[in-house]
Amino acid sequence: MTRPRLNLSLIVGGALVTILIGFGALGPILIQRDPLAIDLGRVLAGPSIAHPFGCDELGRDVLARLTTGARLSLAVSVGVVGLSLIFGVTVGGVAGLAGGALDSGVMRFVDIVLAFPGFLLAIVLAAILGPGLADLVIALTAMGWTGYARLARGEVLSMREREYVAAALVLGAPRRRILFRHLIPGLAGPLAVQATFGVGGIIVAEASLSFLGLGALPPTPTWGNMLEAGRAFILVAPHLTTAPGLAIGLSVLGFNLLGDGLAQWAGTRS
Repeated sequence: MTRPRLNLSLIVGGALVTILIGFGALGPILIQRDPLAIDLGRVLAGPSIAHPFGCDELGRDVLARLTTGARLSLAVSVGVVGLSLIFGVTVGGVAGLAGGALDSGVMRFVDIVLAFPGFLLAIVLAAILGPGLADLVIALTAMGWTGYARLARGEVLSMREREYVAAALVLGAPRRRILFRHLIPGLAGPLAVQATFGVGGIIVAEASLSFLGLGALPPTPTWGNMLEAGRAFILVAPHLTTAPGLAIGLSVLGFNLLGDGLAQWAGTRS
C-alpha cells in the first residue's frame, strides 16, 4: 500500500468548502446586518464600503442575504444527501445481500425511478407538495437516493462473496448484522466521494427550484430566489445576479474539486 498523498483538487476544493462553511456559519456574526431590513434610501445601491455587494430592490444588504442563503443551501444540501445516503444504502445493501427476487424487484424499481429525468421529478414533487424547505428536502431526496442504492448494491454484491461474509452466513449470523456491521462500513470511501459530488448537485438543484418559486418562500433569502428577483434589474443593478451566481458557482466548484480530490487520494491508498 502506497502512502496517500494530497493533491491539488483536494487542497483547492477543501479550501473552497471551508470558506463556504465559514461564510455561512460566521458571516451573520461578523456582518451583523439584518438580511430582511428594508432601507428605501439605498434601493439598488451598488457595491460600497458599507455594503460590499450592494443592496437589492428593497435596500436590503446583499452580503447579509448571501450569508443566510449559504446557511440554507448547506443545510438543505447536507440534509438531502444524508437522507438519500441512509435510504439508498439501506435499500441497495439489503437488495445486494439478499439477491434473488428481492434484488431483482428492488433494482427494477430503481430503474423505473431513474427513467424519469431527475430534476423534472423533483419539480413535479415540489409542485405537488408545495413551496417550503421541508417539502423541498423531500422532493430532492426522492431524486437523489437511487445513485446511492445502485452503488451500495454493486459493492455489496462483490463483498458478499468474500470468505468472512460466507463464514458469517454459514454460522447463522443475522443478515442485518452482517450488512450493517461488516459490509456497509467497507463502503465508506466510495460513499464519501459520491456524497461530496452529491452536495454540489443538490446546491444547484435547490437554487433552481427556489428560482422557480418552489423553494423557501420570500422574504427568506436563498441564492435561487435572489437570482430570480435580481433578473428584473440585470441591466441597472447587475450585482443582484452576479453575487448569488458566483456563490453558487464557487460552491459547486469547491465540492466537485473536493470529490475529485478524495477519489484521487483514495486511489493512492490502494
